[in-house]
Amino acid sequence: MEPTIYSNWEAKKSEFFKNIKAVIKDDESILLGKKPKGLDVTRAIYDLVCSGIKGILKKDALQTALTELIFIHKDIASIILDIFHVLDTETQSQTDFTVEERSTFGMIIKASEKLFSEKMLKERLEIDTLQEFGIVNKTFYTKFIKIKTKLYYKQRRFNLFREENEGYAKLMTELNKEFGDDDNELNTIEMGKSLIGCFNLDPNRVLDVILESFESRSEQHELFIPLLKSYMPDSNIISEVLGYKYRNYSDEQTPFSLYKVTAILLQHDIIKLDDIYSWLSPVDEKLATEWEMEINDAKEFVRKLNIVSTNKDKQDEEKEPDHDVISEKYATNQKFGLCEALLTIGDWENAEKVMNKLPEKCATSYEPIARALCDLIHIIIEPVYRLKCAIPANIRGKIVSPHSNKKSPPQVTAFVNLRNHAFPMFHALGPSLNYDPVLLQKLLRMMRVILENELNVDAANPPTSAIIDDMKLALYHDIISLLDSCVLPSLSYMECNCCVAEEIWSVVKLYPYNIRYSLYSRWKNESYLVHPKLIRIRGNAEKEIKALMKRVSKENVKPVGRRIGKLTHSSPGFLFDYVLGQIQIYDNLIGPVVDALRFLTSLSYDVLGYCVIEALVSSGRDRFKYGGTSLSDWLQSLANFCGAIYKKYTIELSGLLQYICNQLKAHKSLDLLILKEIVQKMVGIEAAEEMTSEQLSAMCGGELLKGEAGYFSQVRNTKKSSQRLKDALASNDLAVALCLLIAQQKHCVIYRETSKSHLKLVGKLYDQCQDTLVQFGNFLGSTYSVEEYVERLPSIHSMLQEYHIHSDVAFFLARPMLGHAINQKYDQLRKNDSSSKKLTSAQKQEKYLEAVEFVMSPVIESVRPLHPMKVWEDISPQFLVTFWSLSMYDLQTPLESYLREIAKIKQQSALLVHSNDSNNTMSKIKKEQERFQALIEKLQEEKKKQQEHVEKIMGRLNEEKDNWFPSRAQRSVKNETIPKFLQLCLFPRCTFTALDAVYCAKFVHIIHNLKTPNFSTLLCYDRIFCDITCCVTTCTENEATRYGRFLNAMLETVMRWHGDQATFNKECAKFPGFVTKFRVSNQCSDTNDNVGYENFRHVCYKWHFKIAKSIVTCLSSKDYIQIRNAFVILMHIQNHFPVLLRTEQVIQKRVEKVRDEEKNKRQDLHVLASSYLGILKLKCNQLIPESEFHQVSEKALQEEKTMNGDAGKIDKKPLKDRERSEKKLIKVTAEREIKKETPARESSSRDQREPTPREKSVKEIKVKEEKRERETRERDEPEKIAFALFLFLAAALFAVCSPHAADTFEGDLSSVSNSSNGSMHPTADLVIVDDQRESKRRKVEIPSSKKTRWDVPDNSPKLYPNSLQVLLIIDTKNHQHGGLQPWLYPSESETNGNIKSLQKRNDNDDVVEVKKERTSKKEKREKQTEEEKELRKEKKLIKKRDREEPAVVEKRRKDEDKTIKVPHHNGEEDERTRRHVRMNDDVYIRDERHDRDKGHYQKTRTGRSNPY
Repeated sequence: MEPTIYSNWEAKKSEFFKNIKAVIKDDESILLGKKPKGLDVTRAIYDLVCSGIKGILKKDALQTALTELIFIHKDIASIILDIFHVLDTETQSQTDFTVEERSTFGMIIKASEKLFSEKMLKERLEIDTLQEFGIVNKTFYTKFIKIKTKLYYKQRRFNLFREENEGYAKLMTELNKEFGDDDNELNTIEMGKSLIGCFNLDPNRVLDVILESFESRSEQHELFIPLLKSYMPDSNIISEVLGYKYRNYSDEQTPFSLYKVTAILLQHDIIKLDDIYSWLSPVDEKLATEWEMEINDAKEFVRKLNIVSTNKDKQDEEKEPDHDVISEKYATNQKFGLCEALLTIGDWENAEKVMNKLPEKCATSYEPIARALCDLIHIIIEPVYRLKCAIPANIRGKIVSPHSNKKSPPQVTAFVNLRNHAFPMFHALGPSLNYDPVLLQKLLRMMRVILENELNVDAANPPTSAIIDDMKLALYHDIISLLDSCVLPSLSYMECNCCVAEEIWSVVKLYPYNIRYSLYSRWKNESYLVHPKLIRIRGNAEKEIKALMKRVSKENVKPVGRRIGKLTHSSPGFLFDYVLGQIQIYDNLIGPVVDALRFLTSLSYDVLGYCVIEALVSSGRDRFKYGGTSLSDWLQSLANFCGAIYKKYTIELSGLLQYICNQLKAHKSLDLLILKEIVQKMVGIEAAEEMTSEQLSAMCGGELLKGEAGYFSQVRNTKKSSQRLKDALASNDLAVALCLLIAQQKHCVIYRETSKSHLKLVGKLYDQCQDTLVQFGNFLGSTYSVEEYVERLPSIHSMLQEYHIHSDVAFFLARPMLGHAINQKYDQLRKNDSSSKKLTSAQKQEKYLEAVEFVMSPVIESVRPLHPMKVWEDISPQFLVTFWSLSMYDLQTPLESYLREIAKIKQQSALLVHSNDSNNTMSKIKKEQERFQALIEKLQEEKKKQQEHVEKIMGRLNEEKDNWFPSRAQRSVKNETIPKFLQLCLFPRCTFTALDAVYCAKFVHIIHNLKTPNFSTLLCYDRIFCDITCCVTTCTENEATRYGRFLNAMLETVMRWHGDQATFNKECAKFPGFVTKFRVSNQCSDTNDNVGYENFRHVCYKWHFKIAKSIVTCLSSKDYIQIRNAFVILMHIQNHFPVLLRTEQVIQKRVEKVRDEEKNKRQDLHVLASSYLGILKLKCNQLIPESEFHQVSEKALQEEKTMNGDAGKIDKKPLKDRERSEKKLIKVTAEREIKKETPARESSSRDQREPTPREKSVKEIKVKEEKRERETRERDEPEKIAFALFLFLAAALFAVCSPHAADTFEGDLSSVSNSSNGSMHPTADLVIVDDQRESKRRKVEIPSSKKTRWDVPDNSPKLYPNSLQVLLIIDTKNHQHGGLQPWLYPSESETNGNIKSLQKRNDNDDVVEVKKERTSKKEKREKQTEEEKELRKEKKLIKKRDREEPAVVEKRRKDEDKTIKVPHHNGEEDERTRRHVRMNDDVYIRDERHDRDKGHYQKTRTGRSNPY
């Protein structure tokens, strides 16, 4: 209806009634009809009345409309009264209506009174409303109360006076007599009726007597049940009678007989559960509240256990609730008692209904209910258990009789029927199954029989709908539910019951790890939160495990381990969480904890495996240390624990391996650390980069030698653990998948996983991927048989094309397969030959080459499409495959390693024989001796086998060498062979593993020794050494280590050739690799085309210079990676670089600068720099000058001078004349310097004497000063000569070290190799010897009239005038500006040049200028005159000082002492400096000790007085 119809009622009135009549077309009831007519009619009438109440419609119009509506249909009146009832409630609330509208509503009802009958009004409307509106009078309500009381609460007493007690006595006698076969319910009913009629008995009281009799004789239910049905068919009356009985016992314990009678009546449907349930106490809301409070109390109990209290009195307040109190509380619970009675008589249906009305698991937590349910289950499963579980005949189990009640659930004879009858009871029982361990054992045995015999499944073969039917498949899942809901939680109640734990494991192990781990998760994280008793058990166990973990140590592993084992038998999950948490914090607990876990059950070990994975994936933990540059300690500790625990105990690895696979699929490589530790511990294969040379040599041998001497830790007892790891990988097909995922992840680390991370972290993760890949690949190659390996591993073509694996990884994985295939084909060819036993070595080699060709031809063809055809013009596919398919095992036999290990074993054997250990019995010693002897024989056999193998390989290489590099006759002059060799072969493999780095160097040497055509050994070395900057920059830390090993091996070969001309002539002189001019193959090459020995030494010098230049470039950069990698490489090539004095000094200066700059910034770089400086200090005695390294001609020296812009003629004087002029020049210079230093010397000498007293005359002082001056000049003259020589050689050094001088070393290989072999300069007398280098430098002020500051290193050599050892001094200004002015010692060729020419070549920043005109007499006179003037001035100053007060003199002396202090190059004062100076066989010790108390230097001496 439209709202406007009521505002314009007169016009719309006809339309309103027309619509009402249209809805009501027939006499069908509006209220009961199926059509929704009433809805529209009711709404329209409601709106009509509301408009009248609100005043929109007049009351008269409303009254007329209601009258007309009543006559339309008979149900309209009822609808109108219902509307009045609704509006009565709405107007009373006064939310939508006002007080005036309420009074209007009353007037409408009053006016409508005549439309309805009085009965309908009183029935539909409230009495208060009727009285309010005056429809009924006030006496009506009083009359209503009286009638209601009389009907419901007033008992009729008229029969009490007529009832006779004799009737009740006879009734009770008849009901409690012994019934015979002739007695039945009909006779009893007739007897009852007669007694009621005879003695006027109340029927309700008779019913009560019958129930009382039934309660006392419940076993006679077959008689009483029909009797009650016949006597009182109304179940409500019986329920009320029973209810009054229960109310009578609401505050005390209800007798069980009443529960039992009620249960029997419920089972026979005489009464209904809902009728009697409302009479029982307490109410459900109270039960729910109490259950929630019990859970909260348990949680509070656990919380307080974790609080450390210092008050001992309060510690005893928190105790577990008393069992008697709990029993009393349950005893007054009538609902629990009824549930127990229902289960006792076997009425599972009604018992289940009662349990469902209560909180979950609340009813079964009451022990009597749980035991009653267990007894019922025993009865139900007894037949199927006896039939299927095959109990031995000699075991007499307890026979369970069928239930006496015929209405109880039927017994089960087939496993399928358990789903409907027994399994629901087990679910309802839940953790309370622990009250009956026998029933738990029966359940577990039935589960195992169902899975093993009926379904025939295990962890590796789960059931599918295609194999078994749906009913049996449902059993498979039902068992999972039972394990989750009742079996595992029940175990938590059973303390120290390892037998039940093992029985549970016999069932659980038949499920895959994902289902098991899901069960453990719910058991650990959910089950303990819904059961109050389990919460308390968990709290107590956690408290005990915390106390145990505090006492774990190596000394008490066994006792603590036993206690841990007892705890974990029942509650392993959360206990392992705490143990793992402690291990992640304290890594020193790993060893003792692993040993202490030896007493666990199989189930506990499996739960431990789950807890480890859960600890790895726990959210909210940062896996990186602060700064994000390294992995966190907790992850490292957890990885170490995983390796140790999986190695020592049998724990399934499938889940952990699958977790690592899933992480790799998600481009997360951090967890590869876990796999790395597992493989290392379980297999014994380490992923160590820092191997010693002996270990690296041992790794070139067979598997036995690797195990004995190739690893840091001895490989012992890994056969079983490696087999377990192999089986775990095979069970889920994870072996190859892990390899491929790790190989792919190497590049995902850079571009996906760590795109925003620090480069240091990127490098570590990349190295971790690489190390784990190599380690895991070695494990597969050594553990899997070749048939298994070939079957699982994809082909090389598939790995390269489909899986996008790089060639280095692909060949690494395929290498064992190729080697085995060749040996297998070789054995087959030998067996097919009739004269196989008479084959010569040549014939065997021929067979081997045939096998190689058969196996490698398909590989060669599969490699050919990988690169463009242009590549194969420089190197052949056969060479590429040969290079990548071989290993160090194929190239050489480590004889020294075999002999060393055999000698070590013999020594151990001898020590065992002569040992005095009482535990070593004769049988034990004999057994060990046999083991040692067997090991020696195996090593010797392995060595022999490898030697034969290497011979075959070398024969194969000698056969293939001519086809490796195509001839140059058909190609352009430009040679791309070496770059392609480096790009495709050498560089990718030399950084793959440490062994591959050595392999690359060895393979290059073998190519050279084989005299391989068209391969330039010299050019290969030159490309490797000339610029290593890019390689250093792009390497990770481990790759830099391997690259350093590679360079070290290459330098070892080069320096061996460089050190001995005979070796060079034997191995290099006429080899094709040392040809510098390549000619057409049919032309004979000239002997001059080969590099000679001296030219090779020049080339070696160039290579050393280039390496030094690259290292300095990297160290000069501010990039962390370049600096770190440079130090790593320097440490690995220390045996062969640096060997030159100049190179060492340049590198040392740069390293010192890095050390100082990184001291408070990047500590790891500071430590690396300090370590390398220590290495250089130890190596200083082994360094040689350039003249000893290679020849330097005068022509080269003249070119250097010309390039520096100092054109002049070379002095043609003989060597003796030049030496004489040099000595003369040194003497003049020294005298001049002595005069300059005299005032300062005198001042220093005055400091040593006692203060002059005032009474001494000036004359005495003057005499003493002149005497002291003469002594000082005589004593210091030799030292001044040496000092002048310093200044002279400084100028020579700057000339040599100018920027143009370095260009002479940057010539290419052809220019160096074809350079003229000029003769060396004669050896000069001035030789720079580096006796001893110290780690610090000082700045020394040289006193003169014009003070000049010099840098003097502490590591300067001792001054021996006889051998003319000198120290170069460089200006501090030049030192600060960097450049090429470090502490360099000139070579012999540079010191033997023309002195006059060298004097002219001075830099702008040199301290002393040596000019050609200073030898003239005029200059000497002028300088001497100036010096005399200065000396006179100084004497005057001395006289003036002597006249001053002694205190002033003392103060001035102290001030001057402060200016003489010797600072380091970094500005820090040296507390103590001692310098030994040897002059004319007299030793002077300069001991300058800063005395902070006195403020001056104490000077001591031995021998004569100190010249300084």
